[in-house]
Amino acid sequence: EMAKFPPDQELLMFEEIKFEPSVMCEPIDSKSTLRSCQLEDGDIICFQRSLGPEEAYTYSTVPEFLDYVCHRQVVRFRKLEQPKEDELTLELSKQFTYTEVTDRLALELNIQDSSLLRLTAHNNYSNNPRPQPFKFNTPDRLQEMLAHVHQTTDILYYEVLDIPLPQLEELKILKFSFHNQKTEHVCDQIIRLPRVQTVEYLLNELKEKLKEYNIQGDLRLMEVCYSRIYKVFPLTDKLDSINDQYWIIRCEEITADDANMQEGDRLINVHHFRQDASANTVMQNFGEPFLLRIGENETMDSIKARVQAKLGTPDEEFAKWKFSFCTMGRPEPLTDADILSERFSSRRDWGGQWEHYLGLEHEDKGKRRPQSQSHRYSAEKAVKIWN
Repeated sequence: EMAKFPPDQELLMFEEIKFEPSVMCEPIDSKSTLRSCQLEDGDIICFQRSLGPEEAYTYSTVPEFLDYVCHRQVVRFRKLEQPKEDELTLELSKQFTYTEVTDRLALELNIQDSSLLRLTAHNNYSNNPRPQPFKFNTPDRLQEMLAHVHQTTDILYYEVLDIPLPQLEELKILKFSFHNQKTEHVCDQIIRLPRVQTVEYLLNELKEKLKEYNIQGDLRLMEVCYSRIYKVFPLTDKLDSINDQYWIIRCEEITADDANMQEGDRLINVHHFRQDASANTVMQNFGEPFLLRIGENETMDSIKARVQAKLGTPDEEFAKWKFSFCTMGRPEPLTDADILSERFSSRRDWGGQWEHYLGLEHEDKGKRRPQSQSHRYSAEKAVKIWN
């Protein structure tokens, strides 16, 4: 009568025992007494009309509807390439699975295959997308997607891929920087290859991809950070082991001089540096580092001439450069008569090969380039401390 149902309407009744953190709502037998059902003052009874077999609703019973209300979550979706603008808003359930979320989003975006969508979580502190997107079908629930360091958000980022996400995750996406034989930066490229492939396979693909630059010799792949070379990748290394999130992955053509290694020769690291006089000769590397072949008995006078020819530095400027053997952050000046290979052969590699290099000390006149290819959204929010 209160609900204005017909007198003969069959009802279903439920007792709402609790609502949070999860709904507990149990059916009540309409033929039982209040005492047998343990109903007392203050208990909540919910009722609905009994539905016929032909009636279908998204939430057809009281427990289902209460569960929906309890876990209801309005989510703001933003395009990954436009992280400050809300693109659309959807009302979802915190209990939705990854697939249910992407299916609803795909329906709204009129995309036939929801596996073409990739989602990224929101960082509450930087107010930007988090560094890594979600893997396919991970995490399990929307509630986990919106959680971040004991906080929750209502923002998710999406991108539309050109191939299904499960297929994409089988590939290694590498960002690399291509340099010419003068160590000059030529271009940045992105390539996708199977994770199980090797560096040798990658270099062959890159040679084809970079054919417009008329590459004659072989290529090599290096790991560079803060203007220092830390690793030359062996050809047998797997692509899955390469990390381009925090390092610059550099590809370059091996010069004919470097390729012409004779017995007793060695390939050394050469780095540019300057010293900050105000900081007690603290070394600061800059510019583009490179590798150089040196002979077993080659003097610095000969090496300097080859360095100048490689870099194409004018005589007037090159005359101001100073050359040092640098080890563990300490430069040791070199003279024209010094045999450089003796310095390297007398050093143990306990600090790593990258800790011993030929240093070129001069003024930094080059353009500044990013020192790493860390994530596109790595900015941190300032922390203010008030007294």
